[in-house]
Amino acid sequence: MEQTLLRTLMNKDFHDSNRGDRCPDTLFSTDAKKIKKIIDEMVSTYRRDLTPEEVHMFFISENPSLTTAQMHQFDALFHSIKNEQPMGTDVANDVLSKLFRKHVGDELVNLAVDLSNGDITTLQPLKDLIAKYNSDFTPTTSVEWEDISYDTIMDMLEEHSRWKFNLPTLAQVVAGVNSGMLIEVGARPNTGKTSFHASMLAGPGGFLEQGAKCLVLINEEKYDRVARRYACVASNYSEDKLKLNRELGRSAYENMPNLYMKDSTGKNMNWVDGVCKSYNPDIVVLDMGDKFAKIDSNLRQDESLKANVIKARQIGKEHNCAIFYMSQLSAEAEGKVTLNQSMMEGSKTGKAAEADLMLLIAANPAIGNNSDNNDPQRHINIVKNKLSGWHGRLLCNIDNVTGRYKV
Repeated sequence: MEQTLLRTLMNKDFHDSNRGDRCPDTLFSTDAKKIKKIIDEMVSTYRRDLTPEEVHMFFISENPSLTTAQMHQFDALFHSIKNEQPMGTDVANDVLSKLFRKHVGDELVNLAVDLSNGDITTLQPLKDLIAKYNSDFTPTTSVEWEDISYDTIMDMLEEHSRWKFNLPTLAQVVAGVNSGMLIEVGARPNTGKTSFHASMLAGPGGFLEQGAKCLVLINEEKYDRVARRYACVASNYSEDKLKLNRELGRSAYENMPNLYMKDSTGKNMNWVDGVCKSYNPDIVVLDMGDKFAKIDSNLRQDESLKANVIKARQIGKEHNCAIFYMSQLSAEAEGKVTLNQSMMEGSKTGKAAEADLMLLIAANPAIGNNSDNNDPQRHINIVKNKLSGWHGRLLCNIDNVTGRYKV
């Protein structure tokens, strides 16, 4: 192999990119090392590609004191080199990289032995070794670059908002979502978070009607309560009416074969990852997202929640689905209709940093001492929007009987 590498080093461009410590003499045997030094000298002097015959003649002229036996030995070596075909640059780089790594590894092993035996008493030799090779390591990373041709990115743009929002005011500023996107939805308790995702999925013109396969993973309310919310939204009847006559909502509810629900209490985001891998959804609702977090005692709560959100985003990208991450807002948002990112409970920055779209929902504050506020008006604050860039507050209403969001 070293003979083929010597033949390849006669190519000026390859030699220039791998000279010095990138291709140390110690990679070669004693005789090959002498030839390599001649190649280094000739390329540096003549600044062009070399032929094996030229290197052979130059070597003989530089070593007139060789014995007859040594001359025959080098003649045989040069004959072998002449019969070698130069390696392609890509292959030669990989070969040289592997040899170089082994060389550096051998030096590290020798340093470790000397350190263990007490022959060296500081880490300075290790620092010197790292400094020596810091910029000379030949990487083997091969990147398959993304297709960013114009037609490809235009085709992807058409898919950018594949799943349309069925709330007109929201659809005017954010047409929809697609795979790999993380949508965070936050609100104070009893504001309508569950009704929001039920309305977006099961309402007229919702994601389910558009043909999306939707998984709703629930770890807060009991799954049957959420399912009944979906039945009310789909049928546009209240629970009381459906209880009196269950046939009223049967066709609307059973016309959603792509809806799947699971009580996910106690599950973590790795479990969510496995579910998405197995069932290939288009839309995944995490209700509530924070409760899938594995709280690490060695980390602050906000760091654990940030890691949880990052994992949710990775799941969406890896399994080509849009993730709706439902979250509580902190007490700071109580009684306010204009909300901001810092009001997300448990993480003022970490959650917001990962979101493609962040929707924060507010109700009008209760009047006087009346805590039972049945005001149907809702304020959807778009506080982060990588999808269209629009930010602001939208007005809509929630039907307190069926749970549908509407204008």
